[in-house]
Amino acid sequence: MSVVVIGSGHNALVAACYLARAGHRVEVLERDEVLGGAVSTVPRFPGHLVDRGSSAHLMIRHTGIIEELELARFGLRYIDCDPWGFTPACPQTGAAPIVFHHDLDRTCASIAAACGHHDADAYRRFVEVWGPRSARVMRSFGGGPTPGRLLRSFWGLNAPGGGSALSREFLQPGDALLDSLFDNERLKASLAWFGAQSGPPMSEPGTAPMVGFATLMHTIAPGRAVGGSGALSAALVARLRADGGTVTAGDAVTALHKDGSGWRVRTASGRSLFTHTVIAGTHVLTTLDLLRAGGFDAAALDDWQRRIRVGPGIGMVVRLATSSLPHYPGADSSESARGLQFLVADRRQLRLAHGAALAGELPPRPVVLAMSFSALDPSIAASGEHQLSLWAQWHPYRLSGGRDWADHAGPEADRIIGELNRFAPGFADTVRHRFVQTPVDLEREMGLRGGNVMHVEMTLDQMLMWRPLPELSGQRVPGAPGLYLTGASTHPGGGVSGASGRSAARLVLRDLGGLGRLRRR
Repeated sequence: MSVVVIGSGHNALVAACYLARAGHRVEVLERDEVLGGAVSTVPRFPGHLVDRGSSAHLMIRHTGIIEELELARFGLRYIDCDPWGFTPACPQTGAAPIVFHHDLDRTCASIAAACGHHDADAYRRFVEVWGPRSARVMRSFGGGPTPGRLLRSFWGLNAPGGGSALSREFLQPGDALLDSLFDNERLKASLAWFGAQSGPPMSEPGTAPMVGFATLMHTIAPGRAVGGSGALSAALVARLRADGGTVTAGDAVTALHKDGSGWRVRTASGRSLFTHTVIAGTHVLTTLDLLRAGGFDAAALDDWQRRIRVGPGIGMVVRLATSSLPHYPGADSSESARGLQFLVADRRQLRLAHGAALAGELPPRPVVLAMSFSALDPSIAASGEHQLSLWAQWHPYRLSGGRDWADHAGPEADRIIGELNRFAPGFADTVRHRFVQTPVDLEREMGLRGGNVMHVEMTLDQMLMWRPLPELSGQRVPGAPGLYLTGASTHPGGGVSGASGRSAARLVLRDLGGLGRLRRR
């Protein structure tokens, strides 16, 4: 049986690999000349390999997919980001840096020195309580978000007060969780900024698990793929080809036509492929556009497209080649450079930035996450240089008053670099090259509609059995048998996990009678 996969994002490639391994003929069609979607790495500056999208891989190492597909045989190698998090010394008060090690004892010692023993003890309790809870969240990512599966994933998880109290704790805002545990605002801001990497501010209901996910960093540290984030996609492509699958780059799918019992897939080059099985790894709104071009039910498409909320945009990135790493007062690079650098001291800064984005405005002060993975993997940078990625939230896709991002990209990049310079004086003078990715650039280059790197907003009403809509949450399209959905638009959402791709492959194999060829976790 032949299967056509649209898009080469990492979820699409994961699905393709499982199906090819099970003996199906698989072809992946990619509009871009670069494979991997937002999990890809390209030359940007002389001697540098720079990520286009994701950089740190927090989730996929928890899923078992790397081992199941034996990706190490195809060149994939990870380096632990340890310490996984770092909050610089406070420029105003001089309070010591906070260092989040993989080792819990060392982390608590750092928190005690920077924030006091009360918060160090509270952090240990946080990890003890939310570690098992976050592991159950990861377990729920292992299949479709059906009520039965979700219940089985969390069954037996106890809490004082029973299930009602437990569900309330899961549904509370991340800020409420932090306020219930900690006194020190800088520690709360660091963990809130970690949780906000999913997109929503930690003031929204249901964001407590996004903060709680930090506890899993003490189980398996975030991973940096040697050679860049795209090394994961390259290994998946190599695995797919080893099992007889094919990948065609630079040929965009233009329409999906229902054709009798199957599908007619048309491409920009004029190809017309017939198949009974299509997996769409594109943004869900792009998939609906392809169905519209193929004459699918316009009323249904209009309804779905109106109800799926992409949001105002999440953020922008500044990629840098530098002569040295940032020099944070009171820390050396063995502490600061290996993981996520939380350049924030107060949650007020996060709240003001998010409120501004809702109004189409730039943040009063950018909130920045710095990553300097050339400290772990020198192969991505030119000799004698380093490379940094500065991710900043929140930045709206549409600026108020009809302003053009082209007029604001440079000045905003200056402000983002200046924010790092505030914590590491002199850093701005080390910059040799830079590449700016505004929300508009993220959409143009990688098909991330509205500049949202999570595809659609990761708010409570668009997660689990509601992602992206209740009727689409089973990774199928009503009235379109043989068409399956994967990618960040589907459960469990954005981030590098591969879970949606494996779930899509399981659906296909079950429908085709070949589930036994795909080992369950």
